[in-house]
Amino acid sequence: MSGHGFHVHGPHDHAVEHVAQGHGAGDGFSNNIAVMTAVLATVGALFGYLGGATQNDAALFKNNAAIAKTTAANAWNYYQAKSNKQNLAELAATLPGVDNARYKADVARYETEKAGIKKEAEQHEAQSEAWNEKSEKALHSHHQWALATTAEQIAISLAAITLLTRRRWLLSATYAVAAVGIALGAFAWLHVDPIGALFAAGH
Repeated sequence: MSGHGFHVHGPHDHAVEHVAQGHGAGDGFSNNIAVMTAVLATVGALFGYLGGATQNDAALFKNNAAIAKTTAANAWNYYQAKSNKQNLAELAATLPGVDNARYKADVARYETEKAGIKKEAEQHEAQSEAWNEKSEKALHSHHQWALATTAEQIAISLAAITLLTRRRWLLSATYAVAAVGIALGAFAWLHVDPIGALFAAGH
């Protein structure tokens, strides 16, 4: 505990303190584990940062999709208003004693305006779909980074248990879990979905 609050120790902190207090001084096994946990903690912190960044990207992309969708909805409402005016002009053009040429001109103008509005609305809808797709991809990457980070945290915990129990078989388990975490991080970095690829290969 410090004067500025409290500090929660993680497995890596305990492992380093264990060696620093002399319990593992001159012991290559303990020193190697302490160094390994420091490396794993650094890798885990990097994975955690990248996971947070992709989560922020997913939220930003989703917000952009919502804005584009709202803009598209407004454009379609405007399109509908023009259609209503066009229908009224068409009706007026059929009435006796009115300036048919004027209303027919209005009908032609509304038709032209509607074409432009429709194109704009469709563009905004396409943009919304594109942003949603980007958001889904970013969120998927976030989940991959989260899994990679969790694997590194488990590896650090196993390393601390290995240091305390001095069970060498646990060291092998630590290496295996750490390797899985690094592989998951590599998949996230390369935007590869190994599970999806397996399902695709199966079909």
